[in-house]
Amino acid sequence: MDYLIRFLQVHETFRQPETEALARLAGVQFEWIFYADDSPYSIIRFLDCSDPTAAAEALISRSILSTGIFELWGTGIDYDALHHDIRARTEALWPRFTNETFRFKLDIFHGSHTLTEHRAIIETFKYMAFTGPIQMKNPTNKFDVFEDHELDGPIPRRLFFGRQVAESGRRAMNKYDLKKRSYIATTSMDAELSLVTANLGQVAPGTLMYDPFMGTGSFPLACAHFGAVVFGSDLDGRSIRGNKPGRNVKGNFEQYATSSQYLGGFVADLTNSPVRQERILQAIVCDPPYGVREGLKVLGSTRAALQEVVYLADSGLPAHLQPNYVPPKKAYSFFRMLDDILHFAAERLEDDGRLCMWMPVAGEVEGEEAAAVVPESGMEATAGGAREYDIPRHPALRLVSCCTQDFNKWSRQLLTYRRVGEEEVDGEELLGYEAGRLALRDGNGVGSGATANDLNEFRKKASLTAWWWFTVGSYADKV
Repeated sequence: MDYLIRFLQVHETFRQPETEALARLAGVQFEWIFYADDSPYSIIRFLDCSDPTAAAEALISRSILSTGIFELWGTGIDYDALHHDIRARTEALWPRFTNETFRFKLDIFHGSHTLTEHRAIIETFKYMAFTGPIQMKNPTNKFDVFEDHELDGPIPRRLFFGRQVAESGRRAMNKYDLKKRSYIATTSMDAELSLVTANLGQVAPGTLMYDPFMGTGSFPLACAHFGAVVFGSDLDGRSIRGNKPGRNVKGNFEQYATSSQYLGGFVADLTNSPVRQERILQAIVCDPPYGVREGLKVLGSTRAALQEVVYLADSGLPAHLQPNYVPPKKAYSFFRMLDDILHFAAERLEDDGRLCMWMPVAGEVEGEEAAAVVPESGMEATAGGAREYDIPRHPALRLVSCCTQDFNKWSRQLLTYRRVGEEEVDGEELLGYEAGRLALRDGNGVGSGATANDLNEFRKKASLTAWWWFTVGSYADKV
């Protein structure tokens, strides 16, 4: 039997990668029979599966971008074709459900019906002869009629009918809603995308996950929700410690009763990391800073006086050991940061470990370019005429998926990589990568005395976009 997944019509380029990641995590295989970005309904078929019902439950139980999965009892372009297909597929199954409680519901996308029309449609299914009690709340069997319309289309373009097998894990969004969280900041990732990113990272009980840009801890919290043991670091320790008792990262874990899974947070960056240089991690999940409001920084200084240990005059103790110490920072290249993240992941991830990294795109992405497209080299032109960054590569990491979130004047991508085994790493490619890494470090690396704009192409583009919008754009609106 085929199965229908009812997606949310949001984050369309994330939906298939999340589902495929959950399938790998659950150890099930399936193929897409029908999928379209402009529809919330998709059809899948499980492969080499002795218990498809159990596979469906395992696949959807922690999905965030869907509401549930259904046995597909029929499909058609109109109701006559739908009823004919239902009889052909499932008539032998009807006696199993004859005396059980049930309910019918109409699920309409881009369309509507009056209450009278709604009842008339439901009545057309009376040939199934279910005689059990109708129970709208928590029935044994939930049957849904799905109408898929074109926008404002008078008739549906396709119809589906199914019996619900399992609900998704989307309710976790309510639990982790930022409005209910005790400690957040302006850059805290929202609950929905934090949980989706955790799913793409394939975290689970037994997973050791690290976030090198943890901020207020949105990603570690999401990964802990799915059972992972987590820890993180940040350039600014104040974001980890918070400013009031209980209002800090540790307090967030206490709020969600996952303190036992939180190993802690510390001040560090990828160029000064105390994380053991061994392949001990199963997942790295992060949203690096883009350096738009403030230039990108790393720990350290180009000033000779600040490179030495400073001792306090009153106590003689090293200044950097004091609880209120704020370490000096120096400018950092945007591309060097991306390269450092991949290099760090290649050295710390176990085989088949996942790196999930958000990356900005300079300018608006429209049309087909908003899908999971991987540019090969250079700066790729988008349909809107803007320029899009090349996706960073590493010989030991394979790109699994590329998902795009569009905003008004810019976009960002969630890149998911898989750490391959050493036998899959091309030696010559690795040597070439190391040479390129050295050139990047020498050319526009850390603390060369360049300005933040010199070291961050995205910052320049974002600043130019903002300048145009607030000057030329606002003037054009007035005219």
